[in-house]
Amino acid sequence: MDHLHQSFSVRFSYSVFFTERLFDSANTVFADFFKQQLAGGARKKLLFVIDSGVIAAHPSLQTDITQYFAQETDNLDLIQDILVIPGGETAKNDPDFVETIVNAVDRYGIDRHSYVVALGGGSLLDLVGYAAAISHRGIRHIRIPTTVLSQNDSGVGVKNGVNYRGKKNFLGTFVPPVAVFNDSQFLTTLDDRDWRAGISEAIKVALIKDASFFEWIEQHAEQLAARDMTAMHYLIHRCAQMHLDHIAGGDPFEMGSSRPLDFGHWSAHKLEQLSDFEIRHGEAVAIGIAMDSLYSNRLGWISDTDANRILGTLRTLGFSLYHPMLDFNDSEGVLKGLSEFREHLGGQLTIMLLSAIGKGVEVHEMDATRIRQAIATLRENELSAIL
Repeated sequence: MDHLHQSFSVRFSYSVFFTERLFDSANTVFADFFKQQLAGGARKKLLFVIDSGVIAAHPSLQTDITQYFAQETDNLDLIQDILVIPGGETAKNDPDFVETIVNAVDRYGIDRHSYVVALGGGSLLDLVGYAAAISHRGIRHIRIPTTVLSQNDSGVGVKNGVNYRGKKNFLGTFVPPVAVFNDSQFLTTLDDRDWRAGISEAIKVALIKDASFFEWIEQHAEQLAARDMTAMHYLIHRCAQMHLDHIAGGDPFEMGSSRPLDFGHWSAHKLEQLSDFEIRHGEAVAIGIAMDSLYSNRLGWISDTDANRILGTLRTLGFSLYHPMLDFNDSEGVLKGLSEFREHLGGQLTIMLLSAIGKGVEVHEMDATRIRQAIATLRENELSAIL
């Protein structure tokens, strides 16, 4: 049979910068990036979209940005109308916010060679990346993550998306940013929940890929809980590097059924939804890690000692490892997350479990009875801690 066939690849390249006080006039990291990008080219526009929670914590931020770019006018025009949008899952749940960004792109003539800059937590970054990707079939976007979770995980990856029809990330794209700027100053104003929540993603990647990194987290759990910045700097840098290595070495756009970096996530996504997103993503992931670690233990794959090490580290960091929504009825409860997890990725159900600390193993089925037993253990442990 006569037919035509095409095959091609597209190379993506971007840098993750680590700095402090990005918009201080003495800090040239951001300006140097643009000088390299714009050398010899036509003038480009720059549209900022900022998390309202970051504005509240850093009231001078918009003025700082305006003054910073007043010095850096070569081939670059800052759009003075900086968009401010609520962060958290609110950003991803309301389709009007996508329209707000797309309208600004249209109104200010932001073309495919201009830049949209997202500054905020992971949800805001997901939203802006999605809006940029669907405008003009893709506008370059820059991420400035402001939480632990976004600096060590989502902000350095290639995913963008919004929630739709009650499902997490139902609409989305795989489009890498052109650059990521991690500014540690933003971490100093996080509340304790957001500081803690991002650590769960580091535990996740350590448990499935690097036993020595998990041991480091275990040994420094009290320092991390006490908001030791030196320890957090190391955790974020190491975790970000491991995520970048994974993206470069495997299936970055998730064309297959494997999703190893989502250890603990099948239940976490559903738990977030069941709690109407009252639970932070990282908090739900901590519960999901605990559940799947206990499940691995019940399969005989990890020892009681190692399961207790994992749960103990999570508790030392301050995580609660049980939520009443875990006991919601099976037809609409957390177990439904298995089918939704499979549907979201497509293909066969693929769940990451542990064969040892530092070694993940994929399975294609989960036993409901063992899942309920793991939930029961978490519930009993929570009640024992209260009593």
